[in-house]
Amino acid sequence: MPQHTPPRPICGHCDGFPTVTITTGTRTPDGQRQTITANCPACRGTGHTTTPAARARIGA
Repeated sequence: MPQHTPPRPICGHCDGFPTVTITTGTRTPDGQRQTITANCPACRGTGHTTTPAARARIGA
């Protein structure tokens, strides 16, 4: 029988939207907007957090 993994909690800092693209206000030579990408520092761009119990087991 397959084992189902419970869903991981969504990051409270980014609400599950871990990566955003921000325009810098300038344009590239071909006329497109120049953008930068920013990742959520709390979840490192995954959109999920780990439970405290899981963190405690990693180093044990």
